[in-house]
Amino acid sequence: MNFLAAAGGPHVELVAAPIFQAGPLLITNSTMLGVIGVTTLLALLFYVRGRIKSRRYNRISIAVLWIFESLFKTAEDVIGSRKRAKQLAPLAITMFFVIIINNWMGLLPFVGPVTFHGEPLFRGLAADLNFTLALAIITMVTAQVWAIRIHGFKGNLGRYFMNPLKDPMTAFAGILEIVAEFSRLVALAMRLFGNIFGGEVLLVVIAFITSWLAPLALPVFMLLELFVGAVQAYVFFMLTVVFVSLGTLEHGDVATVNDKKTSPELVPSAQI
Repeated sequence: MNFLAAAGGPHVELVAAPIFQAGPLLITNSTMLGVIGVTTLLALLFYVRGRIKSRRYNRISIAVLWIFESLFKTAEDVIGSRKRAKQLAPLAITMFFVIIINNWMGLLPFVGPVTFHGEPLFRGLAADLNFTLALAIITMVTAQVWAIRIHGFKGNLGRYFMNPLKDPMTAFAGILEIVAEFSRLVALAMRLFGNIFGGEVLLVVIAFITSWLAPLALPVFMLLELFVGAVQAYVFFMLTVVFVSLGTLEHGDVATVNDKKTSPELVPSAQI
């Protein structure tokens, strides 16, 4: 990622560096790479679409189709409804492709060494907490929208606010559920940001430690980061589907799931 780190010492910035101002918008180095990443993704998807329409399949189109179908099947299994999966899958799968493409683009040789007024011109998009937080907010807002569609506005509020005089335990559980919603938001944003940013720091440190041998040492760690980037994209996809599906469950459904998890038949004999 950053061969120049070996010459000038490791330099890591937690916050994305501003590059220029476009009216009210502040364009950072993570935005610069993000634009390239999204453009690349759109070009790839339009290319695959053209291949599918003309029935001229190749390895790239088959690979994209396989990934899409696998992710859709996973969403359908988690949600338990093909109809709902068709409605949610486009958002979750789009997040997967955006994240994985940008994670991999963050490993390109020009990310880091190319500078502008002393600042790196490009930075991994997911290494910017603003991006991961935005994705997390989209996920949790989507979960609430789906919950309102299934339970209604009052029914959704009833998942969090109950009369403590009639059922104090359920009312307390509702408070815990509110805390859980915010913790999911923070966990979604911080997990993706922490793993990708940590990977970039690792590559910079390895480049500095290995010095002139960096071109030999870095490819091994880059392969590891390719794997990590794909895993983190899949994890974000899965958590998006799971968090949205949780909002569609009735209280009875939750109880049933808990019963299945703790059923003696499903617990290994060594743990009973």
